[in-house]
Amino acid sequence: MKEKVRLFWFRRDLRWEDNVALYHTLNDQVPVLPLFIFDQQILNELPKDDARVSFIYETLQAMREEIKQTTSSDIALYYGNPIDIFSRLLQEFEVEALYFNHDYEPYALRRDQEVVALMEKNGVISRSFKDQVIFEKNEVVKKDGGAYVVYTPYKNRWLELLNPSLHLLEYKTTPLFSNLRPTNDAPHVTLKEMGFTPSPIRVPAYRLTRELIQDYEAKRNFPAQSEGTSQLGPYLRFGQVSVRKIVERARMENNITFLQELIWREFFMQILWHFPHTVTQSFKPAYDRIPWRNNKEEFELWKSGNTGFPLIDAGMRQLNATGYMHNRVRMLVSSFLCKHLLIDWRWGEAYFAEKLLDYEQASNIGNWQWSAGSGVDAAPYFRIFNPTTQIQKFDKALEYISTWIPELQELTYSSPMVDHKAARERCLSVYKTALDNT
Repeated sequence: MKEKVRLFWFRRDLRWEDNVALYHTLNDQVPVLPLFIFDQQILNELPKDDARVSFIYETLQAMREEIKQTTSSDIALYYGNPIDIFSRLLQEFEVEALYFNHDYEPYALRRDQEVVALMEKNGVISRSFKDQVIFEKNEVVKKDGGAYVVYTPYKNRWLELLNPSLHLLEYKTTPLFSNLRPTNDAPHVTLKEMGFTPSPIRVPAYRLTRELIQDYEAKRNFPAQSEGTSQLGPYLRFGQVSVRKIVERARMENNITFLQELIWREFFMQILWHFPHTVTQSFKPAYDRIPWRNNKEEFELWKSGNTGFPLIDAGMRQLNATGYMHNRVRMLVSSFLCKHLLIDWRWGEAYFAEKLLDYEQASNIGNWQWSAGSGVDAAPYFRIFNPTTQIQKFDKALEYISTWIPELQELTYSSPMVDHKAARERCLSVYKTALDNT
């Protein structure tokens, strides 16, 4: 007779505590088998020393050690196609139900539909829950039911709807750990078995002190002030922290600027959910008529941080070396690629997707389309940052630039690859012609 279990599928929620779907999974006497699947379809697209894969793997090892201290349970780690893995589990166990938390990215939605269909075919119920956001899907919409495509009214409605006693509940799972399935033989795929090696890039610990939150508005725009940012991105992306706890901290410190950054994240998530075509197409269709130059040599100079514009180059070198780039600099390097070089925003978005430790598809696409002028609530196309004057505003003492461009004062440093004024005029002409012809 097969062993009866409930399956809990860890995904973007890599924590034991305050995990909504895990809480509901454990709220019964049926033994719960927690599992994680290294999705082959995702991993096949990544470099073999990808820092995010190492980060996830190390997090799971820490979670395994943590649960073993109080129970005789474990997390089963698999590698492959989720459909194949669940087909095997259905043969091995009498599966009573499958529980997991929602994901909103187009690939994840297709994958989850296929898995749920497989479960239904085998008479197994699937239950999924909201966990990585405060509001999702259609929960923050206009009076006519349409999606907000401008941030400020979305933010205002988000704040109106927020009910701390309802939306910021803590889901206490520790008292329910006795319902985890005991095991000493759970499968554990290794990095090596998946064809990966440990990454030399480490994900820095996040900081969420009272001082950081209180000083956030004053320090967040200056890339040299590393203490001005929380480094929370990867931890929210993969769910090592609960967004409910982070929002509650921002509320406790009464810092609307910090809270607004969390709302921006949810704004872009609901945009992607409502408008999944924006993964490959401009939100504003007219912008798909822009005749991008797409010069591959210039793209390589941008990628390697050799444009001859110090703030742009510092940002790209920081990204390549650490998997991180300061948010203010992200705006500048993306604007430079799209407007100074007239290279398609999709090229830049794909490169960020490859490199960023905190890569979040919705935010990445939203921000790149903002920079190109083609997205929701985007910067107008004629807003073109001057990468030289931006230094005076945000790195006047050259602290950030000097960190990443030690040869700045040497003859070996690159000359500017384009003239700012000429590139600006070219951009304005190309955009105007394309948009006027729609």
